Amino acid sequence: MLGITQTPLFSLLGQKIAEDPFRLISAVIFLCAILHTFFCSKFSTKARQLEQANCDSYKVSIFHWLGEVEVIFGLWLIPLLLSFICFKGWNASVQYFSTRHYTEPIFVCIIMMIAATRPILYVAERFINLAVNTLGGERPSTWWFCILTIAPLFGSLITEPAAMTIAALLLSHKVFVYKPNAWFSYATLGLLFVNVSIGGTLTHFAAPPILMVANTWHWTTAYVFSHFGIKTIMSVIISSVLYFLLFAPHLHTLNKRAKMETLSSQNEQRLPLGIILTHVGFLTWTVLNAHHTALVVFGGLLFLMVAQIFKKYQSPMALKESLLVGCFLAGLVTHGGLQEWWIEAVLSRLNDACLFYGSVILTSFNDNASLTYLASLVPAFADHFQLQSAVVSGAVIGGGLTVIANAPNPAGQSILSKFFAHNIVKPLPLCLGALLPTCVTIYIFRYLMG
Repeated sequence: MLGITQTPLFSLLGQKIAEDPFRLISAVIFLCAILHTFFCSKFSTKARQLEQANCDSYKVSIFHWLGEVEVIFGLWLIPLLLSFICFKGWNASVQYFSTRHYTEPIFVCIIMMIAATRPILYVAERFINLAVNTLGGERPSTWWFCILTIAPLFGSLITEPAAMTIAALLLSHKVFVYKPNAWFSYATLGLLFVNVSIGGTLTHFAAPPILMVANTWHWTTAYVFSHFGIKTIMSVIISSVLYFLLFAPHLHTLNKRAKMETLSSQNEQRLPLGIILTHVGFLTWTVLNAHHTALVVFGGLLFLMVAQIFKKYQSPMALKESLLVGCFLAGLVTHGGLQEWWIEAVLSRLNDACLFYGSVILTSFNDNASLTYLASLVPAFADHFQLQSAVVSGAVIGGGLTVIANAPNPAGQSILSKFFAHNIVKPLPLCLGALLPTCVTIYIFRYLMG
């Protein structure tokens, strides 16, 4: 064991709670927020029942609101703030909320708006179309495979949130539009989440869990690629092939539907090269300045102005979805900052094997970037690659099991939820859908190439 103290874990946690009882309160509120995500469908069902019974629209709106997964962590900030004020006072509350770093939520919100635009999708679609034509032509099954293998790896260059947005939108246009069944839909979403979570590990700047430790542990792109890159590429391809074989009959059904159905193909206005290059420029600017909030916001505001001027070359702006995802992540950042006391205590006591599997599990209940950041603060991990690799590998591998496990996941869910029953993505089927690719990735990272 690698603990820096021999005090039993529960005794240590008890001591920390005794030192500051608010730690327990914040953990309980965080747990309530997580449990709330599992009951979203119940609230949405209640809202529909009230609508059918012609009940007060105010009550209907409340239950619809409670059923929106993107607002959950923001909603539970209300009891957190009230508890903070009661236990710590107003000044301490202001100090805590003022010192949270909301760079990532702001970045994800803006990159999602830009990546969802018609010119960016046009470029991504043309690039992936090269592989589609090579592997079998314009069919839902071929698009499905190419999107889920190529787009996640884009994340190592354009960042994971942008890759998630592009992949989800292309899946919605090329696959989900043909109405796949529920199990295939959940399996596809789970595979997308897992592949995107590991897809940013070819470089040191694109995946938030790696970015959080890169400076502290002196990781470069060459270092990250040599230790994670080949494993990631193998995992993405093998997981996609397995699901392709597993769901081959249903993919064949989707191919037949695509032949039978004539989707309204609008004669879209040709995009001028200048418009395409302008949008690519905004995307590049946002990626390069991802950690400079002021520059990201400046670029985002300028982009909105340009998008409004050239409105006729745009698809509908994904403003609502982007803001909801930003709200989700901002709430998660605020809650997560108060969970350090128990996560660090757990991590510091695990050997590399336990740390690996512990990270896979812990990241399902907390953003994986927060988990690796806390690991970078543990002295036992300094200059110890086995421990560093174990916690980072576990964090990125577990990033597909839940919506809250990886920052880009809410973006994918927000885009694709309309294809699920009652516009709700249920946590348990999602976890089951991500389970096989997660196990494949565990085997490759831990055993085949460990």
